[in-house]
Amino acid sequence: MLGAGLATNLLIDSGGKKMKTIVITGATSGIGLETAHILAQQGFEVLGIARSEPNSMQAEEKILAGNPKAKVTFFLADLLQQREVVRVADEINQYLNDQCNGELFALINNAGCVRSWYMTTDEGYEQQFALNHLAGFLLTYKLFPALRKAQGRVIMTGSESHKGIKVNWDNIMLLRRYNPLTAYKQSKLCNILFAKGLNDRYSTAGIHAYVVDPGLVYTDIGNKETGGLVNFIWSLRKRYGVSPDVPAKTFAFLCQQEIPPKGLYYCLCKEKDYSRQVTSENANRLFELSERLCDIRYGKV
Repeated sequence: MLGAGLATNLLIDSGGKKMKTIVITGATSGIGLETAHILAQQGFEVLGIARSEPNSMQAEEKILAGNPKAKVTFFLADLLQQREVVRVADEINQYLNDQCNGELFALINNAGCVRSWYMTTDEGYEQQFALNHLAGFLLTYKLFPALRKAQGRVIMTGSESHKGIKVNWDNIMLLRRYNPLTAYKQSKLCNILFAKGLNDRYSTAGIHAYVVDPGLVYTDIGNKETGGLVNFIWSLRKRYGVSPDVPAKTFAFLCQQEIPPKGLYYCLCKEKDYSRQVTSENANRLFELSERLCDIRYGKV
């Protein structure tokens, strides 16, 4: 079903326990869809964010085909635009307040993009940086009260490509000498710096953040709104990727653990080494910059 507007009642599973709710962005294809499918099968209530109604309907059909009693609701938004992030977050918060006691167990910031050339959002931000990082940063902020109430988890879809690169602090939108691969790598470094920043600030309040490295996966991320060399290379490279259900199991693993895992960066359900650039200093610098770019302030717990 799309959107909210249901009568107030806390969702209860067949065992009489209150269901834990998880929000997943980019939930209609690839890793996001497979993660939604697994978590719904395991008894979580899934709130997916999709760009189009047809895609959300197809995704819902697939999830319900595996479990007709699954609790899944889709919300529509173009997360490239900050006004859309704010709008859909308000809708989700209303749903959480009406249906879930205002609690959100996990937010999976999975939506992402690849671009072949320099493209900007309505705010003037480079699109890979905007969707791959800022959208999740802003959405987490808007859903933070519900996450805090549930002592929830925030999980980002990362990439091994975050290694071997630094944040270009003086040209973070990479307007000068734009390289799409550099922009993608930087956005993935930002994902793990954001997770580090959340843990530094809020782990004592019970909120924990993680990054999942999916490895090379057979999806269409490099073929959407791309062209030329990027589209060609990804069409060849993805043939060697694993099925999206492989990394989806790691997202599920991080949600299944009763006691929050202590690590930061995971692949195939195990901790993995990450870049030396992932420091508290860099995480704090990115946090403050992202707050300015989103015109928000997380504040203290």
